[in-house]
Amino acid sequence: MAIVKIIEVLAESSESWEAAAQAAVTEAAKTVHNIENVYIKHMQAIVEGDKITKYRVNAKISFVVKG
Repeated sequence: MAIVKIIEVLAESSESWEAAAQAAVTEAAKTVHNIENVYIKHMQAIVEGDKITKYRVNAKISFVVKG
């Protein structure tokens, strides 16, 4: 039986929410292997001067723990 672990990470991008989600996965993949899924829990945008300048996501990343 496989064990799946979930971590929660925050990430941001100046491009899009998709880029912020990819940044979360890319950063997590530096120390976590076997990533299978990313669930975006919350999204937030920072506005400056009537323009969105940053996209932020709160992501849950799941991965299989190998023993």
